[in-house]
Amino acid sequence: MAETPAPQNPSTSEGAARWQARFDAARAKGQVRDADFTTLSGMEVAPVYGPADGTEVPERIGWPGEFPFTRGLYPTGYRGRAWTIRQFAGFGNAVQTNERYKMIMARGGGGLSVAFDMPTLMGRDSDDPMSLGEVGHCGVAIDSAKDMEVLFHELPLEDITTSMTISGPAVPVFCMYLVAAERQGVDLGVLNGTLQTDIFKEYIAQKEWLFAPEPHLRLIGDLMEYCAQNIPAYKPLSVSGYHIREAGSTAAQELAFTLADGFGYVELGLSRGLDIEAFAPGLSFFFDSHLDFFEEIAKFRAARRIWARWMRDVYGAKTEKAQWLRFHTQTAGVSLTAQQPYNNVVRTAVEALAAVLGGTNSLHTNALDETLALPTEQAAEIALRTQQVIMEETGVVNVADPLGGSWYVEALTDKIEGEANAIFDRILTLGGSDLTSRDTDQLAQLVRDNTGVRDGGTWPMTKGILRGLEEGWFMSEIAEAAFQYQVSLEKGDKRVVGVNCHTDSVSHELEILRVSHEVEREQVATLKERKTARDEAAVRAAVQHMVEVGRTHENMVPAMLDAVRAEATLGEICDALREEWGVYREPARF
Repeated sequence: MAETPAPQNPSTSEGAARWQARFDAARAKGQVRDADFTTLSGMEVAPVYGPADGTEVPERIGWPGEFPFTRGLYPTGYRGRAWTIRQFAGFGNAVQTNERYKMIMARGGGGLSVAFDMPTLMGRDSDDPMSLGEVGHCGVAIDSAKDMEVLFHELPLEDITTSMTISGPAVPVFCMYLVAAERQGVDLGVLNGTLQTDIFKEYIAQKEWLFAPEPHLRLIGDLMEYCAQNIPAYKPLSVSGYHIREAGSTAAQELAFTLADGFGYVELGLSRGLDIEAFAPGLSFFFDSHLDFFEEIAKFRAARRIWARWMRDVYGAKTEKAQWLRFHTQTAGVSLTAQQPYNNVVRTAVEALAAVLGGTNSLHTNALDETLALPTEQAAEIALRTQQVIMEETGVVNVADPLGGSWYVEALTDKIEGEANAIFDRILTLGGSDLTSRDTDQLAQLVRDNTGVRDGGTWPMTKGILRGLEEGWFMSEIAEAAFQYQVSLEKGDKRVVGVNCHTDSVSHELEILRVSHEVEREQVATLKERKTARDEAAVRAAVQHMVEVGRTHENMVPAMLDAVRAEATLGEICDALREEWGVYREPARF
């Protein structure tokens, strides 16, 4: 349909004029969708709102598309482009998951998000004794590039953005993804997607690491270099707060710990001498959207503002793209209940709406049965339709940051930002620094002095993070927050419908998805056949060469790609690196 011209923003301030110029420029470039942006009753609404009396919006709030991006990255909001519907899925073997992906895409999904099983997440093959009973149960089993080929069969990787949620063995899994794309005939330089890779949050919350922090950071640095040079649209790092929040943190802790980890990865890139304008746009974020509606919206708005200021004032990023915080959101798995599971549909819808009003760039909505098992096809469809109803029927795409200027939302945004800054100060102190988050000039000078120093540099946030991991500080802070919430829940101060209030119900047990033990048996048999059919000498030589490259400062990704092309398995690659670098075991703490 022909687009109805929207009314101009009612504000007459200089900021409004700047926004209007950017919006008009975007419209002229065809960056505003041809769609109906009126209310359900047909009332025309402006693309954004501000003070109608001509007063200026405070700089910390600003306008959509304007530093510090509190109100969003783009002047067009969702009128330019709606968020990507990216449903997280994976179970059983690659054939089964491929079928689920095709269902998601056929029913309106905008991108893929891969869930891996526990052996894959820990860098082990399906035939490893430690994998017994776990193959295919919490995600898809991937042993080699052959599995990755099957996973994306008839799904054109040059046209689909693909997110992969894996951190410890992220780099070899990424290499398998690249080889699968090669075998589809895809030009690797055009690939677009996201790899989680975030190892800091593994030590903080999820506990799926392979080695000590230093070799993991070496691999991440190599990945950042490789993507910046060869696959510019691909995002090699998705800094994850989701697992931190799921472990029991507060909203402010989730925000601060996640952004601090992000600052650590910026320092890693600068230590390699990478251009911040080139690699910073390749960093993305992954947040939880929990049930406190306004707190979550404020958290997302504060996240963009904090990140933009640190990137500009501390790390020297000059372009908008290098200052942008782009993030994916998943609704809170920890909020789902086994009791009265249909209530989870409501919880997920509220959490998804908070993410959208906070300006998320992509979104996954959890299924109602995920507290019990992997989603059934019907539950997955309901989760997908939840996003589509929000997108197509509610009118939330009409106006950018519709809650901007709300006294409550702005005050809550400021408060969460203040709490996050206090946590940054504590992390800096852990690293031995007497600087605070307010000392941006001194922090910026320290960054300039250390840029290009790969070994032995004094990186303020990285040093604090590593010390915090060593001392167990992050974990103890989360544990205390989780304990306080549990106490309030058991006292009845916090209420959960179906759990400690309104417990009567007529609902019945759900039919849940069960992964057959035959999946593991078949996966192990297939892996054995593939090992028998390959050139064993070529595999051993390629893996050994990869290890030798790891003893130098040469980038390890090309050598790892060669090992994957020879059909070296994930377990063989990771075992070789474990033997070279050792394994990490978290110290016991009481």
